[in-house]
Amino acid sequence: MYQASNVYFICGFAAIGGGLFGFDISSMSGVLGTQAYKRYFNNPVSYAQGGITAAMPAGSLLGSLVSSFIADKYSRKVALQFSCVLWILGSILMAAAQNIAMLCVGRVICGLCVGIASSIVPVYQSEIAPKEIRGRVVSLQQWAITWGILIQYFIQFGAAEGIGGGPHDPNQPEAAFRIPWAVQMVPAIILFAGLFFFPYSPRWLASKDRWEEAHKVLANLHGKGNLDHPKVLAQYREIEDALRFEREEAISSFKTLVQPRIFKRVLLGMSIQMWSQLSGMNIMMYYIVYIMEGAQIASPLATASIQYVINVVLTLPAIIFLDKWGRRPSLILGAFGMMTWLFVSGALQQYYGQPNAGETRTPQNSDITWIVYNNRPVSSAIVSCSYLFVATFATTWGPVSWTYPAEIFPSKVRAKAVSLSTAANWFWNMVLAFAVPPLLWNISYKMYYIFGAFNAAAFVHMSLFAPETKGFTLEEMDDVFDSSRPAWKKHKKASRLDELEREIEAGNLKVGASTEAPVTTVGEASSSVAAESEKNGVTHDEKAH
Repeated sequence: MYQASNVYFICGFAAIGGGLFGFDISSMSGVLGTQAYKRYFNNPVSYAQGGITAAMPAGSLLGSLVSSFIADKYSRKVALQFSCVLWILGSILMAAAQNIAMLCVGRVICGLCVGIASSIVPVYQSEIAPKEIRGRVVSLQQWAITWGILIQYFIQFGAAEGIGGGPHDPNQPEAAFRIPWAVQMVPAIILFAGLFFFPYSPRWLASKDRWEEAHKVLANLHGKGNLDHPKVLAQYREIEDALRFEREEAISSFKTLVQPRIFKRVLLGMSIQMWSQLSGMNIMMYYIVYIMEGAQIASPLATASIQYVINVVLTLPAIIFLDKWGRRPSLILGAFGMMTWLFVSGALQQYYGQPNAGETRTPQNSDITWIVYNNRPVSSAIVSCSYLFVATFATTWGPVSWTYPAEIFPSKVRAKAVSLSTAANWFWNMVLAFAVPPLLWNISYKMYYIFGAFNAAAFVHMSLFAPETKGFTLEEMDDVFDSSRPAWKKHKKASRLDELEREIEAGNLKVGASTEAPVTTVGEASSSVAAESEKNGVTHDEKAH
């Protein structure tokens, strides 16, 4: 049976799982402004709408927590296929929803899928990709999320505008929200079927002692099928050595995650996912229609759609250049930029806005309490700040918040640790999805100051505790995090993988993965690489696990 071997194609296709996350984010935003949705579900606002929106991230929180058990036992690939089945089932329930309770159940089941997929897709991608392009291909997860947001939003926008008399038609048919929720099954069906033709993660195969299969997958991915290619043998040796060390140290259980050398990475991964939510980005995506209604500029649905296009387009520079400019600058500069736009937007609404009551209140804007009335320059500035905020997130925190946690953990606990990091994302996603409608209702513009302050805290945190990880293999992350260097000092070190590859090419090192090559002992391999490291000025302590 055909098996894909192009790394970009494999990681790009797997990123459809991220696309489901995007469909989730905009699964409500396009229908919130339609009369069909408001009429059928009795115009849910504040806590009612918060509960509906929060149902999916609540399911995602649970899904992310159980994802590692499925991925470690049955493989990353099978875990993704299982998540697709959940998404299809949840979408059927949403499309057929007869009341708010049934809608929430469907959203929880879809959430289970997104929790599993959002945890496992970056793990699968990072375990497939070589270090030189790992940031780029894991960033495809974020790009797929932005495409999912955009596609689902325009499906909903088209349904809202094209069914009945449009979104303001009081008798608009229910199809305006049922069709988009049914259509979102399609990418899950494609992903489920396509994964049958994709390889298992070579690192997962190695963890199950399926070394021959792992070797073949590495050869197909990195050596054009050549089992004796130096790069293939070097990666095989590095995985073998790392796995041996992890087994000697009994690194596999959740108990390992609280060991000091691992726990600080767990906290960092969870913090990055937490700050990505507390930045306010997904709130912009969930409730952008409310924000545009408050700004009183053009059609809220049409104005909001521009934001989704910006999100897709400006994720591209990060995909192309993340492995060049690095993870750390993206985190620090991104947090500072988002803080700036939120403070400016909040200030504009504070000084030029007014309570939405009396003559400003209409049936179309009755779901907001604060409005900038008849002041087009200020309204334009508020919308511009929203666009600049999205552009900043798309080029910085969007891709890095998935790439960084997926690459910093040892192989045996990677799925568990990433599941906890992603669980932090979904916990705060759930809290914010529920809390923001009443926040917008009760404190309006002050909400922008709250999220601006969160970004200021993220700026300080990342400056002090997030070291650069670009250019290191997954097996070399111990060197980065256990070196006792401050995060702001660059970790200079020759790549162990490159050293192994040179030794193999020179004929100084034989690896037992090949049926023709004699097996070297661990001591021979270690001393050879250690000698090369000494020549490059790397001490034993810097290399120590």
